[in-house]
Amino acid sequence: MLAGVFESIGTLTLKEVPEPNLVHDTDIKVMVEAASICGTDVHILGTPPSHPANVDTVLGHEFVGRIVEVGKDVTHLSIGDRIVVDPTITCGTCAYCQSGHANVCENFTTIGIFENGGWAKYCVLPARNAHRISEDVPVEIAAMAEPLSCVVNASEKLQTKPGDTVVILGAGPMGQLFIQMQKAAGAGTIIAVDFSDYRLNIAKQSGATHLVNPQHDKLEDIVEQLTKIGADSVVDCVGTLFGQAVELVRKAGKVVLLGMNDKAFPEIHQCSITSKELTIFGSIIQNYHFPKVVQLLESNVLNLETLITETIELKDIEKGLELMRQGAAIKIIVKP
Repeated sequence: MLAGVFESIGTLTLKEVPEPNLVHDTDIKVMVEAASICGTDVHILGTPPSHPANVDTVLGHEFVGRIVEVGKDVTHLSIGDRIVVDPTITCGTCAYCQSGHANVCENFTTIGIFENGGWAKYCVLPARNAHRISEDVPVEIAAMAEPLSCVVNASEKLQTKPGDTVVILGAGPMGQLFIQMQKAAGAGTIIAVDFSDYRLNIAKQSGATHLVNPQHDKLEDIVEQLTKIGADSVVDCVGTLFGQAVELVRKAGKVVLLGMNDKAFPEIHQCSITSKELTIFGSIIQNYHFPKVVQLLESNVLNLETLITETIELKDIEKGLELMRQGAAIKIIVKP
């Protein structure tokens, strides 16, 4: 079968690989119906890479598919089921898994990053990482289950109240999902911030009430004019803007750090955090949120169609990657 394989630093190769077989009796085999390109995939394929991955791995950790084979010990899923995939395989035995914090498992691995993933016709994975989803949900929308799960996890930390003011720093894919989640939660003012007018235009469709391009507008002044005291919550979807988030949030407000950049070391005025009595959250992937995500997708509460820039075949995946590198796309959907 044709697959998109991370072959060496900066290189994705489309090549024929053997069709996978079940390894364990608790595995399932899935025919991939749609996958998406994540910013993480772009980071993996950077030169140098800014996210780790295993060489010779089929990439693609955001995908939906249909079960074509089940191991003999799989009883909760059946051939023909449509499923979305939680790509994080946790050990279940480390101190964090045992205490209910599986998203920070000490021994995790990831489908589509460290194990073969969804940029191919078939993928084999543990049955416990699959979640049934309705046939009524278009596959292009279902393919966004994994990034949405990360945003649901982060959004729960904010506990947004009706009428709150939320600033979203970065209007890429995760920022767009966060805007839509905050709108659904009842936020009254949602300020989207990005250097790209293209992304800001999509942010308006996602539900942002105010759009700020720091190249043209002074963000601090706009937040002051709108709130008088600062935003109730600020979300950094970039991974480098902790200091700015602390400046923008009101006293007793909340900051969520969702974006990740291992090379960033921003200076933080710690006294501001103490004197403003801020609550700071880090948020990594998701923690048993997939059932909620499936419900969200099936309820059609969000406007995810606006985030799909283009749907392509696997053979054209380099085109999709280039659009993502250029910041000219929000979500590229791949049909293997």
